[in-house]
Amino acid sequence: MFCLTLTLAAHGWGAGKLTAPELIALAKAHGPELRAGIEATFDAKDLKEGTAWAGQGPEFFFAVEAATAPTLVVDEQPGLPMEALPGSQLWFGIAYVMPVGRLHQFHYVVNGADFGGRLDMPAFGPLSYLQPGVPGGKLSEKLIHTSKIYDGMKSEYWIYVPAQYDPATPVAVMVFQDGGGYIDRTGNNPVLNAVDNLIAQKKIPVMICVFINPGDIADAPGTPTYKAVKGHADRWGRTLKDAMRSTLYDTVSDRYVRFLRDEVLAEVGAKYNLRKDGYSHAITGASSGGICSFNAAWQMPNEFSRVLSLIGSFTSIQWKEDPAVAEGGQDYPDKILREPKRNLRVWLQDGANDMENPRWGSWPLANIRMANALKTRDYDFHFSFGKGTHNGGQGAAEFPEEMVWLWRDYDAAKTAQEYVPDPTEKGKPFFRVSSLNRDEQ
Repeated sequence: MFCLTLTLAAHGWGAGKLTAPELIALAKAHGPELRAGIEATFDAKDLKEGTAWAGQGPEFFFAVEAATAPTLVVDEQPGLPMEALPGSQLWFGIAYVMPVGRLHQFHYVVNGADFGGRLDMPAFGPLSYLQPGVPGGKLSEKLIHTSKIYDGMKSEYWIYVPAQYDPATPVAVMVFQDGGGYIDRTGNNPVLNAVDNLIAQKKIPVMICVFINPGDIADAPGTPTYKAVKGHADRWGRTLKDAMRSTLYDTVSDRYVRFLRDEVLAEVGAKYNLRKDGYSHAITGASSGGICSFNAAWQMPNEFSRVLSLIGSFTSIQWKEDPAVAEGGQDYPDKILREPKRNLRVWLQDGANDMENPRWGSWPLANIRMANALKTRDYDFHFSFGKGTHNGGQGAAEFPEEMVWLWRDYDAAKTAQEYVPDPTEKGKPFFRVSSLNRDEQ
């Protein structure tokens, strides 16, 4: 459910980039600065293509460039006309989008035809904004680790220490792949706000978060890792850094989790009092970082037992790239079915409009297979399947919910727990695919 309210404003003010509330306030006040605010806030390309938007909570501001009047459509509900900025081809509107904590979509109708829009528009809930009275933790400066396991690869990482951390008490830990994308409180993944709020509300334990970026092997030419990564880059037309990320994240082996355990967490643990039990360790990532997180827990469930995989690449990206590894990510649904059950709690997320790659496979179908395999073996899992693309929007919008589910019933007095399926999942059917005629999409 949502409702739309549209207002008129005039033109002209040289301003920096504005927030959604600032743009909405200008519009509601008929402020003459609105046009300059729009032009300073949004890229010209996004305005022309109809993909410009800004939101905070349920309040969204939209702007588009069009020669004739566009109609704004959110979540396929009846659309309302946009308002024109005099003396320009800019149109704007304000939308109240509900529910929050979910992914939404929008597009325009211009001259009877659909135009622009996005399938990945997250509406963040209150827990994604630092709440009044909640103390914020401290993010370290960027740190650099040089790996022995990966022959001189250099990795950037950050350590986040919550305000409630007491050096005398060992705390839980969570590792984020592609970590640099999570450290901006005002960015597309306001993880730090959610972590602070949830710790303050005692919905998750006090935990230290480690945000680690994929490594760079460029300074170690001639090493076995460099040669393998360079070979992958050349075969698939990828950059060296992209190929290094794939080697780290998409390979089905215990190498990356050994790197985390023996190098990165050992380094962090020398500074902070971390718990050692896998019951208190969680791991997350998106895309290749999603399969990486599941792989780390699968390989070493005593190191990581809680997994948050977002738009996970359970596909054949690294299949046979390493001669010592015959398997690829596409094998994981079958591995879950045929190998001994691990004691894991897993949240999967994907969208129906995620990628189909002729080289590596289908992301949505792979994640559906993963969910059904986990259900078949009675794993403690949840699958959040939406309409989004290969985009972090849904995972970011649902992050507070994901964390509460992942850490539910955590008891600091324990070091282990046998995970069993959530009763609400137990009675639900398997995930099915509804096949439509391709001419009727």
